[in-house]
Amino acid sequence: MDSLTQIVLGAAVGEAVLGRKAGNKAMLYGAIAGTIPDLDAIAGNFTDTITAIEIHRGFSHSIVFSVLAAPVFGYLISKIERKSGVGWKDWSWLMFWGLLTHPILDAFTTWGTRLFWPLEARLAFKSIFVIDPLYTLPFLLFLILAMRRKKEDPKRAKFNRLGLMVSSTYLMLTLVLKFVAHQQFVDSLEQQGHFYSRIDTRPTPLNTILWAANAEAENDFLIGYYSFFDDQMIRFEAVPKNHHYLGGLKNDKNVQRLIDISKGWYTISEKDGDLYFNDLRFGRLNPQNEESDFAFSYKLISEGGSIRAEEVSKRPEDAREILSDLWERIKGN
Repeated sequence: MDSLTQIVLGAAVGEAVLGRKAGNKAMLYGAIAGTIPDLDAIAGNFTDTITAIEIHRGFSHSIVFSVLAAPVFGYLISKIERKSGVGWKDWSWLMFWGLLTHPILDAFTTWGTRLFWPLEARLAFKSIFVIDPLYTLPFLLFLILAMRRKKEDPKRAKFNRLGLMVSSTYLMLTLVLKFVAHQQFVDSLEQQGHFYSRIDTRPTPLNTILWAANAEAENDFLIGYYSFFDDQMIRFEAVPKNHHYLGGLKNDKNVQRLIDISKGWYTISEKDGDLYFNDLRFGRLNPQNEESDFAFSYKLISEGGSIRAEEVSKRPEDAREILSDLWERIKGN
């Protein structure tokens, strides 16, 4: 999830664990704990694109990391907050839950987490987008209400519990919405006579009303969108795999790493003589435009007898148009 959401969750968890003893300090260190796992993004400044992708949401988003790091951070905080009267065990317990709830929440997103590192499996329920105002804003409101109360005030704990309950309930609701949307996609594929080997569903940006699906056919991927406000049958766009464009490059080590990362949900496109690897798991930038670029696309560059991947940058000026089109599609087809 986005940084603000993880800060809010971490602060609320810190309050739940230690708020009665430490007050807003518990929120502060909980918020810090909620941001620490995402520091793995710094790896992108020191390594290549593919390695940075592999590192992201890996070790730092695991149970092992939470167990190992919590006592270290707990000890450091106990030295900083000597006058608080709170011991290192309590601070360690706060940090453990702050560190652990971060990847648990991330597991509901499309990217997922390697929660059970060193196992390779990545846990991804794909029921919530990385930024979802309906999850974050009510949660933030209850956190602010709690923060404004003294630590001895019973309403402080009440507001914090309400925030955790409302956000958790919404998170569970996203699983229900995903199930309903998934069934709509499956039914539509069968009614339209599409043959496919597997299907993957996910929410579109900023909401859980409009859902997207990829279905793998023999030579194409079928991409469709479904809004709970739709009154027409789902239309599927056939996107050619074009895996043959790779030729011998498919055996390149780095290309194979990209294929593994995408779980096989990828197409190859060609532009001006260059090849691009498109990760379909995150869909197009603009669901309304079949010519829109994919959210994650990598230019394949031959360099020193090997292939180097370079992520295609997004254009900020397109954001307004994309959000406008997204809102129109959310309202129904």
